[in-house]
Amino acid sequence: MASGDLERGGGSNGKNRANNYYQSSSTGPYYMESAEKQWTSWLVPMFVVANVAVFVVVMYINNCPKNNLGFEGSCVAKFLGRLSFQPLKENPLFGPSSKTLEKLGALEWNKVVYGDQGWRLITCIWLHAGVIHLLANMLSLVFIGIRLEQQFGFVRVGLIYLLSGFGGSILSSLFIQRNISVGASGALFGLLGAMLSELLTNWSIYTNKAAALITLVIIIAINLAVGILPHVDNFAHIGGFLAGFLLGFVLLLRPQFGWVGRQHLPAGARVKSKHKAYQYVFWLIAVVLLIVGFTVGLVMLFRGENGNDHCSWCHYLSCVPTSKWHCGN
Repeated sequence: MASGDLERGGGSNGKNRANNYYQSSSTGPYYMESAEKQWTSWLVPMFVVANVAVFVVVMYINNCPKNNLGFEGSCVAKFLGRLSFQPLKENPLFGPSSKTLEKLGALEWNKVVYGDQGWRLITCIWLHAGVIHLLANMLSLVFIGIRLEQQFGFVRVGLIYLLSGFGGSILSSLFIQRNISVGASGALFGLLGAMLSELLTNWSIYTNKAAALITLVIIIAINLAVGILPHVDNFAHIGGFLAGFLLGFVLLLRPQFGWVGRQHLPAGARVKSKHKAYQYVFWLIAVVLLIVGFTVGLVMLFRGENGNDHCSWCHYLSCVPTSKWHCGN
């Protein structure tokens, strides 16, 4: 994307002042105040390391050479010893068995609702079905998360990541109740949702607004469209995206240009308020929707309700049947 003036009001003086206080990010059409501190990203790399470490532990416990019964073939990559993968017919993603994932904290509706194992709503975020699943999620986390952490700090990005993953787990449990679910996809979609709401709520400080918005919407739409394929938990994607989208309005506010440059104004000059009225409106609406959404979702879940009973067409959001494949729950 080509860079340009962030604020075009006020003639050439306004243009020059904008260039003094804002600089282009190297990762795209996103801009940050040069007066603000740019954070060093360490939390996102730690998340990556934690996910990889958990996967290694899962494969060690899985111990395919010892536990594989041979019904689906022999272990893959036997040279890895007890870290070798399940037969590809059982797990084509080069990973452990479903039994191992369930044992170590995969999301399973019956155990959450009737087994007093609500902790699975969190632990499933750190589990992956295989090497391919892990690599796809971690590459996405690096490209999305590091930029956000550099601009907004580890606390806000960490909260968005974890709460979005939690929201994705809740929605997944409400609609998918006969299969297990694992992975950080809901948390990753939360970061995408936060990027979108951050763009909208900080609209006035961006240049090439339409191009940035269209690009981001296309990326999100493509990723959500992939979720309608079988064996992909799109409800976790949607739940995480919605939670992250709302959290972005709450946690990723930027001050106005005029407020940032207040220290350079002459004495007695009128200073703009830190945020615009629409930012406060977005913040309030998002807070209310987050509280209501999480509360209603958790109440429905622990009452044992099935989301499909309240929405007869929602199952198409996760899988659309075609002549090539069929969709289960």
